[in-house]
Amino acid sequence: MQNFARFTTSRRNFLDKPKNRRAWLFAGLLLPILLLLFFTSAPKHYHSFRRLRQRLQAPQDGQCKYGTIYVYDLPPIFNQKLLDNCYDLDPWTSLCKTLSNDGFGPKATGLDGIMPRDLTQAWYWTHMFSGEVMFHARISNYRCRTYDPDSATAFYIPFYAGLATAKYLYGNSSASERDSQCESLLKWVTGQPSWKRSKGADHFIMLGRMSWDFRRNTDEKWGSSFLLMPPMRQTLKLSIERNPWDRSEISVPYPTGFHPKSKAELESWLKFVRTRNRSKLFTYVGGRRKKIKNDFRVLLLDQCRKEADSCKAVDCSKTPCAEGTPAVLESFLDSNFCLQPRGDAYTRRSTFDCMLAGSIPVFFWKRSIHGQFEWFMRDDPERFSVFIGENKVRNGTSIKKILQGYGIEEIQMMRERVTNLIPTILYAMPGDDGENSRDAFETAFEGVLRRLKEQKQLSQQ
Repeated sequence: MQNFARFTTSRRNFLDKPKNRRAWLFAGLLLPILLLLFFTSAPKHYHSFRRLRQRLQAPQDGQCKYGTIYVYDLPPIFNQKLLDNCYDLDPWTSLCKTLSNDGFGPKATGLDGIMPRDLTQAWYWTHMFSGEVMFHARISNYRCRTYDPDSATAFYIPFYAGLATAKYLYGNSSASERDSQCESLLKWVTGQPSWKRSKGADHFIMLGRMSWDFRRNTDEKWGSSFLLMPPMRQTLKLSIERNPWDRSEISVPYPTGFHPKSKAELESWLKFVRTRNRSKLFTYVGGRRKKIKNDFRVLLLDQCRKEADSCKAVDCSKTPCAEGTPAVLESFLDSNFCLQPRGDAYTRRSTFDCMLAGSIPVFFWKRSIHGQFEWFMRDDPERFSVFIGENKVRNGTSIKKILQGYGIEEIQMMRERVTNLIPTILYAMPGDDGENSRDAFETAFEGVLRRLKEQKQLSQQ
């Protein structure tokens, strides 16, 4: 008690001095302000203590055999400000809900009757063009991220080029308007010491749209000329459809709706699709496009409806399909094969929705799969898919008769090959336990590091 009395008296005497009282008052006011500034200025996907802890940890020895990635801290106008203006990125609808949750989107609903309830927790309505936001969030917590640019093997540019370009795709904007933000980004990044050392040869970027949206070579109305700008020639580009004649482009899977948080969730899904009882031979999910003469999709939709006993059709001109719906997912889960015509580009998100459900894709253009997604498929497309030439169908060939030519054992073998590819074509949700699955994120990051490391070794020989 005497010690406590002495401490109390000493504390009271200390605070009785005006100078000391002012110091404590100033400290008490300053601390909350500093904490508020810290948490409000950090990117939204750093707001958990687990992620903050990861940010302070350097990569462990032996964990990153191909090197590490440095992530540029871009001015917010090139990423966060675009998200803040999510209501203004699409002329028809707000993308705020779509781009929420680090790009994974809102939780999926209406799936209870389609799959076991415990599996529905891993499903989200993810937009196919949200990859830039998803990649930025995941790489920010990548185990091989470094905060020391001098030690980095690769440099990631977290510019949301697809979102920046999308705003001007459907209006009467000028070419200079469509290129403005891309030019500003390149002005900033080419001024960085890390860029100047390599002229961008060890830099990479993720593009959330097809390559063709960034390759406008005249003043035509569609797209930007971002990928044709000189600084981008050496930079490695990840996109959901690559230009097959550009070696600096790598195609990555389209985002789908299944984002497991653990290996247990993934294994449960794989078991579910392997044992699913499929009542239809094939399915077609797609919409009619009235402005396109002799639209191939109309032929597929008509064939499917004529063979209703064997084919299940989902008309996306009547059922919204962009972020996925219960009807789309159920259609793929109920069918052994799924028809995959080209869309606005040769590839489509539907291919990955189909394969994620354990269904075998049927292609009509070689370029829909050949030369695309090679880091992720790890197999000859002919072993896990079917090819029927577009002209054959236009000339009256029955898709049903061709697919009926595959025996039960052959179908099971192809479906198993599709199922084995699922882990590397999905984008996993970061788990609370920090567990890293070998998903599309991991495959892409390691592939970039491996390629840039090998590229550097060759240049030194």
